[in-house]
Formats: sequence, C-alpha cells, structure tokens
Amino acid sequence: MQWIERLSFFTPLDALGLLLLFLGWLGIGWITENPPESKPSVSRLMVFYRYEWMRQFILRQPRIYDAQILSNLRQGTAFFISATMLSIGGGLALIGNAESLTGVASDLTLVEIPKFVWEAKLIVVLIFVTNSFLKFVWSHRLFGYAAVIMSAVPVDPEDEACLPRAEKAGDIHIAAARSYNRGLRSIYFALAAACWLGGSWALIAAALLTIFIVWRREFASVSRKALLKPTR
Repeated sequence: MQWIERLSFFTPLDALGLLLLFLGWLGIGWITENPPESKPSVSRLMVFYRYEWMRQFILRQPRIYDAQILSNLRQGTAFFISATMLSIGGGLALIGNAESLTGVASDLTLVEIPKFVWEAKLIVVLIFVTNSFLKFVWSHRLFGYAAVIMSAVPVDPEDEACLPRAEKAGDIHIAAARSYNRGLRSIYFALAAACWLGGSWALIAAALLTIFIVWRREFASVSRKALLKPTR
C-alpha cells in the first residue's frame, strides 16, 4: 500500500515520458545495430573499415601505427569509465542528501515535492549511467583482447595464420566498438532522464530530442555521407 501511495505522486505524463525514454533507448539502439540494407547506419558502415584495417595491418611494417590507434581507443574507453564512475558516486551522494535538493526545488517551484520523487528520478539517471559504465568496461576489455590477438598475427604476410587471426581481431574490434557505442547511447539518455527533474514535459521533450539526435548522427550525418562516397 505504501508503494501505491508513493506512485500517486507521479502523473500519467510521467509514465508516458518514462515509457518513451526506455522504448526510445532500446528502439534506436536496435535500429542502429540492425539497419535496413538500403540505409546502413554509421555503425554498420564502420564494420567494413574495421575489417579493412585488419587486412592492411597484415601488410604494414612496422606495426607501431596500429598499436598507437589501439592505444587511443583504449584511452577513450578508460576516460569514460572514470567519468561514469564519478557520475555514479555523485548520483548516490545526491540521493543520500536528497533533502537539500528538495529544499532548493521547493524554493524554485514554490511547490512541496516529496523526497521520494526526487530519489526516483535520480535512480532512473543512475540506471543509464551504470549501464554505460558496464558497457565501457567491457569495451575496454575487448580492445585488450584485440591487442593480444593482433600481437599473435605473424609478421610474414604469407603465413597461413595471418588472415584468420586478423579477421578474429576484426571481430573483437567490432564487438568492442558495439559496446562502446551502447555506452555512449546510455550517456545520451541519462542526460535526457536528468531533464525529468524539470518535470514530465521536460522529460518527454528531452527523450524525443535525444532519439532524433542519435538517429541523425547514425542515418543523416555528414560523417555518414563521407563514408558513402565512392572510392576512386
């Protein structure tokens, strides 16, 4: 009964905003990773270039250039791991001190809102940030696996093990990039979820805007046009 009473503090618009947020997150992620053949996403187009990188990697001597690229990719994931860890800590600290947030909100809106409401909104943000953290950690680990497999590729391009091992490294690279992209999408929707602190209409608007931004970057961006340019 206590939970039912607490749920009464939320409106149907809040439920609509949450539904739109989570369905949009899952839906745009699925469309991005499983686009129609006639309209590939940037993520799908990059799959070809990741395999091509591994094919060129076989022929390149020395391979310091490839090692530097891989190091930069791992540094990017490490940065986001640290950032999301700090965000999780900050969010938990804010939940533990929700009274101060409630006081500030009451001064701004002149409406007394229970502490539970603010805690619930912050928890939604933390769900996305935590998912993002886990995806970045896994991406970082996969890039490490790829580094080991790349190191196992023979120096001699004529060696029969060269191409199969390079393709294995390409598969791991693609899986790492997929996890990295999922982490980024979770950050985007965490920012949208944070707009719920401004009300249900702010959440709905932020969710729609985030869905549009992610769709545009994957299906209507300048980078996609560049990837689709025919090679001469």
